[in-house]
Amino acid sequence: MKTLSEFKSSLNNTAPDVALSPQLKSLWFDGRGDWHTAHEQVDHLSDRTSAWVHAYLHRKEGDVWNADYWYNKAGKTRPHFSLNEEWEQLVNHLINL
Repeated sequence: MKTLSEFKSSLNNTAPDVALSPQLKSLWFDGRGDWHTAHEQVDHLSDRTSAWVHAYLHRKEGDVWNADYWYNKAGKTRPHFSLNEEWEQLVNHLINL
């Protein structure tokens, strides 16, 4: 997938593309409303990008303390814009890696 639009279109599929990174798979499951499976994709990973996705998921869950912990691990601060904007920012960042 090369664009946010293609990624969003893939949410109509029954499963994520097997070639997606664990972080993009996490966002794919989140985009389909499956927070728990999304969390499972990154919960065991320790790199900064995974920490950012993990932080976003805990922010979405409403666990601000835990989200801030993971934003710190990612070298980021909790954003003050919408969850949807952050989701799109994450997808765009990961697509362009």
